[in-house]
Amino acid sequence: MSDFKHKRVWIAGHNGMVGSAVTRQLRSAGYENLLLAPRTEVDCTSAVAVNAFVEKNQPQAIVIAAARVGGILANNTYPADFILDNLLIESNLIRAAHAHHVQRLVFLGSSCIYPRLAEQPMREDQLLAGPLEPTNEPYAIAQIAGIKLCESFNRQHGSDFRSLMPTNLYGTGDNFHPQNSHVIPALLQRFSDAAITSASEVVVWGSGSPRREFLHVDDLAAAVQFILELDQDSWRDATSPQQSHINVGTGIDVSIRELASLMAEVTGFKGKLVFDATKPDGAPRKLLDTSLINGLGWQPRIELREGLTATYKWFQSQNGSLRS
Repeated sequence: MSDFKHKRVWIAGHNGMVGSAVTRQLRSAGYENLLLAPRTEVDCTSAVAVNAFVEKNQPQAIVIAAARVGGILANNTYPADFILDNLLIESNLIRAAHAHHVQRLVFLGSSCIYPRLAEQPMREDQLLAGPLEPTNEPYAIAQIAGIKLCESFNRQHGSDFRSLMPTNLYGTGDNFHPQNSHVIPALLQRFSDAAITSASEVVVWGSGSPRREFLHVDDLAAAVQFILELDQDSWRDATSPQQSHINVGTGIDVSIRELASLMAEVTGFKGKLVFDATKPDGAPRKLLDTSLINGLGWQPRIELREGLTATYKWFQSQNGSLRS
């Protein structure tokens, strides 16, 4: 394993759910020189701003946690924003990393890169094997471009740029906006409100049949540290010049119906669950094959019920500040 604890590591997007979890993880592991810059200081959609920051601070490693993210509704409503902002962020950071000889880079993407009807569980070699899920295709294309940027710089220039594709994330720092959030924060807020008001029912989008895998963001942060420190030979043995990304997940999925039932238990909701099948389901199943990263020695630690309970306690501690 490589020692990066004493090196300058820029966590781009450190204020987001993923970036803040990576920051906590690396600080607790003894990293002494983390570079943290809010968007007001460095707008990652600006090539000039990114290049100036890298030139001035000379990071020896970069973790790309900066991204524009959201659920089905947000992706459907703002497709141009999702593809453009993410293409700009990743291309600016990766190009600057190459230009200023950054030793190692970790790009964080999403499991939506895989085809809508990919074989389950989804292996890394399923990338580009079929059509994407239409509801988030622009975002997915941007993430695929990030992988291919890292891959291409590695092939052409011998860079050490690594890509991790996590499954659906949740946990401390999640986005609870009523229109733009993912499934877990959206349901958590809905069930919490229903429990408080003793509502008779909670309506859940879709049929409840799609199956999803969920990873606590603290587990992803631990995986980021693991991959950041993994020696180059081990990384190259696990990947290839044409397949330069690795999945990160739990290897366990649940149906949306099962998730809703678990959410009701965690929040104390006693009413009826109603599934609105007129709303889109998205892909029928999304489960990652995590054998590559497991074979390298990393395993998740946080079980779903434990993670949801901790996330709900954090949500309650915010006193409603996450709703606007």
